[in-house]
Amino acid sequence: MHQNRWGLNFAPFANAAGTDNFYFSDACREALARLRFLVSQRQRLGLLIGPAGSGKSLLLGMFAKQLVREGVHIARSSLAGVQPGEMLCQLGAHWGLNIDPAAGMAVLWRAVTDRLLELAYQQLQVVVLLDDADEVSAPTATQVTRLAQLDFSPPLSLTMILAGREQRIGAVGQRLLELVDLRIDLPAWEENDSAEFIRRSLQAAGCSPTVFDQRAVARLHELSQGVPRRLSKLAHLSLLAGAGQQAERIDADLVEAVQQELHVWTMDAPQSGAFAAID
Repeated sequence: MHQNRWGLNFAPFANAAGTDNFYFSDACREALARLRFLVSQRQRLGLLIGPAGSGKSLLLGMFAKQLVREGVHIARSSLAGVQPGEMLCQLGAHWGLNIDPAAGMAVLWRAVTDRLLELAYQQLQVVVLLDDADEVSAPTATQVTRLAQLDFSPPLSLTMILAGREQRIGAVGQRLLELVDLRIDLPAWEENDSAEFIRRSLQAAGCSPTVFDQRAVARLHELSQGVPRRLSKLAHLSLLAGAGQQAERIDADLVEAVQQELHVWTMDAPQSGAFAAID
């Protein structure tokens, strides 16, 4: 219904976790350049930091696709709730291994290190991307540290990049943090970034960017604190609410009303789904 109301070819803000309308802010371009620097200089460990919903996972996914096209051996995994053996099996699967998670750690490590040694002899570059590092368990963090400290002869060209939220990144452990060669920050958007993202998204969907008036755009940025995922969710729900009210345009009052309704909802409901992403 809301697509017909606003003349949209598709819902421009509904797929906040997708890459179709990924917006490269200056900060995002800088972060990507720093990721490339880590890999090109064959540094061992990098840390990508940003608030929840800032686009860390999207950026890692796009970076991984670029590296695969360039022939780099990629392994990517989320560390949230993953046990040590499970992590090693996930990484090994990216390198063509089929190992049983139930096997002992000694067996798992031998399989993974033997494969990495083969890649070292072939002088191939390996990049490991580990998302949700702020949610890693202590036993898994220990194994990540062990992986970061691998030392082969011939030398292994291994770059590891951990991504997580700054306020909880201490979960990886002090030793691993001491090994970091480069910290990369992915901050929330500035107001002009939020405005440009909204403009481009609406235009791509075949809709006039003036659907949101200037004060509404400013309020969207303020309420979302410039966090892309929150901004996308709030903009999407504002379009839905505006269509339901047969509004001519989305103004700041309507955006505020949507946020207030969501705030009431999240006070009484579990923190999950779209509503949790906005609060």
